[in-house]
Amino acid sequence: LQGIFVLGLPYALLHSGYSGLLLIVLAAALCCYTGKILIACLYEENEDGQLIRVRDTYEDIANACCKKLSPSLGGVVVNVTQVVELIMTCILYLVASGNLLSHSFPYVPVTEKTWSVIAFVTLLPCIFIRTLKIVSKLSQLCSLVHFVIIFVVITYCLTQMHQWSWAKFRLSLEFEDFLVSVGVIIFSYTSQIFLPTLEGNMKNPGEFRCMLNWTHFFACILKTTFALTAFLTWGEKTKEVITDNLPSFLETLVNLCLLTKALLSYPLPFFAATEIVYSCVSKDNHSNYRSPLLALTVRSSFLLLTLLMAMFTPHFALLMGLSGSVTGAAMTFLLPSLFHLKLQWKKLSFLEKCADISVFILGFLCSLAGIVCSIKGLLEVFG
Repeated sequence: LQGIFVLGLPYALLHSGYSGLLLIVLAAALCCYTGKILIACLYEENEDGQLIRVRDTYEDIANACCKKLSPSLGGVVVNVTQVVELIMTCILYLVASGNLLSHSFPYVPVTEKTWSVIAFVTLLPCIFIRTLKIVSKLSQLCSLVHFVIIFVVITYCLTQMHQWSWAKFRLSLEFEDFLVSVGVIIFSYTSQIFLPTLEGNMKNPGEFRCMLNWTHFFACILKTTFALTAFLTWGEKTKEVITDNLPSFLETLVNLCLLTKALLSYPLPFFAATEIVYSCVSKDNHSNYRSPLLALTVRSSFLLLTLLMAMFTPHFALLMGLSGSVTGAAMTFLLPSLFHLKLQWKKLSFLEKCADISVFILGFLCSLAGIVCSIKGLLEVFG
């Protein structure tokens, strides 16, 4: 739940003002809600009224919704959407690693792309990751590094409390800048792709809803505190990535921490993407690699693909924004609400139906606005 997007939250407040604080809370509530309804789609009631897990993945949910139209159409659409988003995320981590290394060692005569290759070499062991347990250990280390970064930034900001002023918040907003803020805030919470696998691997799946409530609650508190203290410290001088505002000695330290975080973050989306593809090309259970050579080939191909795209894709940030507006909004808002309505319409109350429809409309509007802004940016670049 705590991604690199968090570092852009103070900048989002610069363009959204007081409404940005409300958006941070609202986004937490909405993402928590769509996570719950997505998991609810995995279950059906048996003859005794007990909930039984009859589906295992996002793909299974989609296939169940589209089975009258085509038995596998829904799964194909969901898998393609998931893989695109996961690959783009992996590439983003690789690009970010090269950028951070370049800024951390500016006197070394090495280009940013070369630094990306060096970062890629450290990620080669990812092709041997076969279980979610290894990924979870790396994710724990990633979370620890993340908290170190947040702690350093907030501690520095607290030393500058004497210059804080609420007058720094903007009252007038520009629509396009506000949309950028919405995108940054919402996509700092997205995790729906991983939730079915996460819930299925919990020792006590009954605690999933409680876990989701507390993680989103603490994420909301942490993000609000971080964004607020950083923005009050730098105001109109707040940069897109808040670490660029830090003094040079702290900036280098935090950049190295960010590099560590980016490299530790890479295995989770990489593992998820390769699992999806392997399960599609293999008739065996996707969690049981009965064909080690095929699994190794899939993982190696994906690893190489992320490097090539990071090296040779022009204007990657704009393309990331475009794909994120489509895949991110779809996986986080559109599909969970649509699937929930489709599979459990008869069991839902009037208010639950209204909530799902409202989330779907909101997700559609966010996606449409993001697509328009991204295409406009691409047209200006190639103009």
